[in-house]
Amino acid sequence: MNYYDRIQKGGRDANPFFTLMGVEIGEMGKGSAILRMPARPDMMNGEGWLQGGIFTALADEAMVLAIYPLLGHDERIATITETTSFFAGANEGALVARGRLVKQGRRVIFAEGDIMAEGSDRVIARSAAAYAVLRP
Repeated sequence: MNYYDRIQKGGRDANPFFTLMGVEIGEMGKGSAILRMPARPDMMNGEGWLQGGIFTALADEAMVLAIYPLLGHDERIATITETTSFFAGANEGALVARGRLVKQGRRVIFAEGDIMAEGSDRVIARSAAAYAVLRP
């Protein structure tokens, strides 16, 4: 059973990070996924803003869930590189991550993930990543 199958069967409990961070699975489909995560006080940095790595991790998870439905049953992926640009901060409410496929090659898959404050279409962070396709 691959990661996507485990998520479909067990929901967020199939991913310990989701459970720890309170991530909720919105939509998962071929080439797109939506996740939601509440911003909590213990996620803030010393300046009172959501720590930047949280944006990147949430975007990464959304991109991965957008990719997995496109893989063969015995294929997996591993992150090669990921870059996040931050346009604004957040310190309350919830974040929504939208992952989407950009290009699927035989050996490498490219994706993007946008982070917005819940209820807004304004992108506050964007991640771009490349993933290696792993076969047995």
